[in-house]
Amino acid sequence: QAKFLPHSGDSTLAMCARDGQIRVAELSATQRCKNTKRVAQHKGAAHKVPGGLCGVLVRCDQHLQLKLYLCLCFYMNCFGKLVVVKEGDKKVGLYTIFVNPANTQQFAVGGRDQYIRIYDQRKISESENNGVLKKFCPSHLVSSESKTNITCLVYSHDGTELLASYNDEDIYLFDTSHSDGADFHRKYKGHRNNATVKGVNFYGPHSEFVVSGSDCGHIYLWDKNSAQVVQFMEGDKGGVVNCLEPHPHLPVLATSGLDHDVKIWAPTAETPTGLRGLKEVMKKNKRERDEDGVRHGDQYDTQLLWFLMRHMRQRRPQRSRRGEGGGGDGDSDESWSSADSSDEEDMGPDHVQCMSS
Repeated sequence: QAKFLPHSGDSTLAMCARDGQIRVAELSATQRCKNTKRVAQHKGAAHKVPGGLCGVLVRCDQHLQLKLYLCLCFYMNCFGKLVVVKEGDKKVGLYTIFVNPANTQQFAVGGRDQYIRIYDQRKISESENNGVLKKFCPSHLVSSESKTNITCLVYSHDGTELLASYNDEDIYLFDTSHSDGADFHRKYKGHRNNATVKGVNFYGPHSEFVVSGSDCGHIYLWDKNSAQVVQFMEGDKGGVVNCLEPHPHLPVLATSGLDHDVKIWAPTAETPTGLRGLKEVMKKNKRERDEDGVRHGDQYDTQLLWFLMRHMRQRRPQRSRRGEGGGGDGDSDESWSSADSSDEEDMGPDHVQCMSS
């Protein structure tokens, strides 16, 4: 993922990727990349780099820890660990983080369990409720034995609502003013979130719509209040739409997935578009989800997935060392590595995770 840093005049980008690197890039006046600098390196994939206040970069990855970089300049190698996300004594790996736009001291995280956790930077005390301000979860998933993950969450424009997309489940809307442990407010269904770490977002100046990609390669647009699908488009021919980012001011949407391009969408149709094929695709997504739910009950499949992903992680540092010294033009690899960045291997084969996109 890539984000423009705030107050940079759209001239500075922060990026993260499956290789675990977090890099900052400077763009020239002609929008060419002048140089990049690696500011962090982690053993596993880094999924999310949300924008925050000037000089603040919040990042979460698969390695159990959430870190807040409090740097006046991203070329400084300073950092501080803010909190280790836990459920009881068990650490929880993270996929997603979002800062409350109405209160930038608060942020929400989600990852390898079913809970949305909201923190307030001013009130974090790991000795009290593991530092959590509020925690939300759909009531039917609280005691569920399925290995449910949150692949993406996002605040509404005014911070009053939170959307969360669950792996091989539905999308749920929560009211942030509700008390700790409150159930969801609305549910959005019909898509499929299984193959990759899939995003979700609000759309519209007042968060009037909910938009998500799907494993079937389509983009779904729901009316937020009625939870009805109001638009249904083929996004990627290669299947799986992962990322959806609305323009901050215009009715424009950018999407990307497994195709080799980014698509820009705008409401230019002169007549209302139909939803041809929607029911058939929704039925197919539901059927495949049910079938996969039965297959994933096989413990052997879970162990094999865990073994293969662990093996790939162990090989990655070796490839990195062999490639050192080459260096592309304009790139800088000055960085630091976190000594305590992963306890992931201790989780065991029963801890299922989403595949990185």
